[in-house]
Amino acid sequence: MKKTHLISSLAVVGSIACAAVPSASAATIRNDTASSANWSGYVAGGTTFSNVSGSWVEPEANCSSGQGYSSYWVGLGGASDQSQALEQTGTEMDCSGAGSGSHHAWYELVPAAPVNLDLNISAGDHMTGKVTVNGTNVTISLSDETTGQSVTKNLQMNSPDSSSAEWIAEAPSQCDGSGCQPLPLADFGKVSFSNSTATANGHTGTISDSNWSSQAVRLDGGSGDGFVSDTSSATAAPSSLSSDGSSFSVSYGSGGGQTTTTGDPSAAGSGYPGSGYGYGDGSGYGYGDGSGYGYGDGGATIVVPYGYGDGVFIG
Repeated sequence: MKKTHLISSLAVVGSIACAAVPSASAATIRNDTASSANWSGYVAGGTTFSNVSGSWVEPEANCSSGQGYSSYWVGLGGASDQSQALEQTGTEMDCSGAGSGSHHAWYELVPAAPVNLDLNISAGDHMTGKVTVNGTNVTISLSDETTGQSVTKNLQMNSPDSSSAEWIAEAPSQCDGSGCQPLPLADFGKVSFSNSTATANGHTGTISDSNWSSQAVRLDGGSGDGFVSDTSSATAAPSSLSSDGSSFSVSYGSGGGQTTTTGDPSAAGSGYPGSGYGYGDGSGYGYGDGSGYGYGDGGATIVVPYGYGDGVFIG
């Protein structure tokens, strides 16, 4: 079984903003939400971004229910059915079948394979991730503010996508030739994001900044009308944004979740629920994270812990 990252399955609940960046000073924060089989958090769009940054507290694993998987990240690109790339960095918290939890750090330039980062992550650690795109140059930075560890990678990518910015908690997915299905979502309780900012055209602002539009995304069992379908009953729902638009939390749930945001949806256009796509079999690269699975077997099944979005297009 292989583990890699996929463009997420985001289906539209209501209409998704596809309008130009609002000219008024008020931010465009959608009242409706996007529903995803594997993402929960916030997505910003409507412009071209050069940087995304955010902090989160690594949650404690509740592994009493057995095997499960979860990840927390910031990234650029991948939120549109047009997307073919995603640049992201974050952490992962998984539960083994024996009920023990593990944590690790990673980055990925989709469609390339993910790469583990040499950071020792523990529950309760305060993490900060940053992704910067300048032409074909991509800089990934992940810091553990609790331990003082940090890693920065200066990388090259042929065609990075910077049409959206994301702050996401995610359920991994398992893919084969017939499609993808999210794996059981690990019970992470609640993960809190803060200091969430993006930069576009030299301007840096929070998720709710008036220079772009933003949308809440709910991980909802039963969504996924595209390439990724969801058979899991677990959900994850983001809270409303803080008053300055920089902070929110995502809470694990075992049933249908509800998300509330504030703002004027009148600028909304229409969403583009797309079919998404996955990765081919037999890529044969190696990877191991100690959680009982990994890359490099050359088989036909792919485990997808992070991903891009199929059908949410804010732009």
